[in-house]
Amino acid sequence: MNKEIKIAIHRREKSFSDYWIDWCENNNVNFKIVDAYESNIINEISDCDGFMWHWHQDSYADQLFARQLTLAITGMGVKVFPDVNTSWHFDDKLGQKYLFESLGIPHIKTFVFYEKDKAKDWINHATYPLVFKLRGGAGSNNVKKVRNKREAKYLVNKAFGSGFPVVDVYEVAWQALWEYRRDKKFIKLLRFGYYFIRAIVGLKPKSMSLRERQKGYIYVQDFMPNNTYDDRMVVVGKRCFCIRRMCRKNDFRASGSGIKIYDHSVFPKESIALAFLVAKKIGTQSIAMDLVYDKNGKPRVVEISYCFVTDKFNGYFNEKLEWVNARVTPQIFMIEDFMAAIEQKEYFKTAVC
Repeated sequence: MNKEIKIAIHRREKSFSDYWIDWCENNNVNFKIVDAYESNIINEISDCDGFMWHWHQDSYADQLFARQLTLAITGMGVKVFPDVNTSWHFDDKLGQKYLFESLGIPHIKTFVFYEKDKAKDWINHATYPLVFKLRGGAGSNNVKKVRNKREAKYLVNKAFGSGFPVVDVYEVAWQALWEYRRDKKFIKLLRFGYYFIRAIVGLKPKSMSLRERQKGYIYVQDFMPNNTYDDRMVVVGKRCFCIRRMCRKNDFRASGSGIKIYDHSVFPKESIALAFLVAKKIGTQSIAMDLVYDKNGKPRVVEISYCFVTDKFNGYFNEKLEWVNARVTPQIFMIEDFMAAIEQKEYFKTAVC
């Protein structure tokens, strides 16, 4: 490891930074812990070659300035993870719609309206069912099936009226109830009770009270029938990790179900190839994409994210679509690739000089 290279890492417990810091300590990497929220963060990383920050969609502060900070630091000549290509569209389905269309990425057909009259006119001629979503959110929160024009009209009126909370507290309670029914653990029952009471009495999460209600737009996607699961494909560098997420009973949504299959033999090579293609077209360091299948069995991208929950896999597919059998952690590959990219940059800088 090049001792002259120095990186900065923003530490957040139970995030990717835990893996990055351990890796640096185990490999004698020159690094320092910084606080991205400090006003002098630019000065703090001015002596570094790289900056890594696993920022989160549920953090009001992160959403407020992470993208801008990333762009500013990149302009200093400091390498960043996640970089601009990897993160500008994170937790932003509106941005992802235009990204997919501009790059010709096979995706679920998506419709967006920013004017109430145009939205109301469109729903009169739309084919149902449709899937309504907010711009941001994870775990199927604020994802609803729209069965007919009456339901669509209600959502349009609300979208251009009082708007929607960033997090549906009743949906959170319902998710907790689902987890209890799935796992049959007492702690999950207590968790459900906690969120149910909060929903009933109107106690909102702190992050939710800071963030504005979502209004002034309508975002809907075509409903893809006969999908009892989605395939989450995670591409980090030249590796593709795969998870099949099963839908809940009597529910079209797979995200948040917690029912997962990791057997690599179930994943179509076409889906793995598409995952690599999407990562290459967007130019990402890390990307997790959710795929469903159209009536012809062709994979279609639903949405993307640079980060994900799973940290242990029993292998991955390489770019030749070959299975590599090994117990691995994608978050470790992130920092290995990151350091390699910095070292390559330093090599070429020295060669030019």
